[in-house]
Amino acid sequence: MPPGHRHDERHRSARIGWLRAAVVGANDGIVSTASLLLGVAAANADHGTVVLTGVAGLVAGAMSMAAGEYVSVHSQADVEKADLSRERLELANAPDAELLELAAIYVGRGLDPALAQQVARQLTQHDALGAHARDELGLSEVLEARPIQAAFASAASFAAGAALPLGVALLVSGERLIPALSATSLLFLAMLGALAARAGGARPWVGAGRVAFWSALAMALTTVIGRAFGTVL
Repeated sequence: MPPGHRHDERHRSARIGWLRAAVVGANDGIVSTASLLLGVAAANADHGTVVLTGVAGLVAGAMSMAAGEYVSVHSQADVEKADLSRERLELANAPDAELLELAAIYVGRGLDPALAQQVARQLTQHDALGAHARDELGLSEVLEARPIQAAFASAASFAAGAALPLGVALLVSGERLIPALSATSLLFLAMLGALAARAGGARPWVGAGRVAFWSALAMALTTVIGRAFGTVL
């Protein structure tokens, strides 16, 4: 490598926080809204009721996803902060024991005891808390819990996902609505699964098939239930 040349690496693990929230949000948006629309349409509701149901489902779902994701990820952040506080206290009260503990971790990873002790000592002098957070607790900046980012990603992706079947419901009505909703929603979901798999480094067709199968099952069940209730009521 030429002197002064910087080697940039892009690892997919850096995407894990926002990617998980975005994929889950978009997938839920498409599946829940499409299933809701299919269930109401199968119950013989008029077109205006179907569209209104979709809009209500989009807004309620986006807010629910944001709140749930914020609470969940914030709880994870609280646990991380508590672990770091405890580790900081242990470093202050028992630095020698913590040094031996860090060295033992490196021995377990394949270093000989003398080298492990040297590495542990140098890392402790550089950033003791950072070394223990990374190597003992498994915490890193890449995987750090970010509640607000996760909440916004979930809400925005849910709304984007829900807007797809809702748009179909706005454009199509009558007997064509159920087959059009089913086909387009499965197409959207397969594309989402493929994109998520590709972003995560997996095979796109595997992700597409997995998402499409379970989504088709969910939409089929809600359609059957909606038709049954529509017949009874």
